[in-house]
Amino acid sequence: MYSIILIFHILAATIWTGGHLILAFIILPKAMRQKEVKALLEFEQGYEKIGIPALIIQVASGLWLAYQLQPNLLKWFSFEDFTSTHIGIKLGLLAITAIIAIDARLRIIPKLSSNKLSIMAWHIIPVTILSVMFVIAGVALRSGGY
Repeated sequence: MYSIILIFHILAATIWTGGHLILAFIILPKAMRQKEVKALLEFEQGYEKIGIPALIIQVASGLWLAYQLQPNLLKWFSFEDFTSTHIGIKLGLLAITAIIAIDARLRIIPKLSSNKLSIMAWHIIPVTILSVMFVIAGVALRSGGY
């Protein structure tokens, strides 16, 4: 069961991180150059259909995997050993990602216009960096270090 959940977790991470890399390196620069939000909004609408379910799978499977590695939930933020430190880091990254994503979804995207593209970029770039950091932390956790 552990291997199956881990596979779903990795596939979901691939979708989430890959989508944000495409958004940050292909869609966003084009939108910024052309000062046009259409491509950005189209990507967001299409990507959400697979990106949000991937994020949900990632969170659910990540919590399950963390519990398998460290069943004492109080130790998840203790940073007293290798496993607890990485679980705490990943949960911290998740909290920061959630704050930025909720702000973008509720405050920026509904009113997105060409003059607000830079504000959207300040949401896209950190979430992309955070998603790569998730991958790095996950690989470090599974491989025993950086």
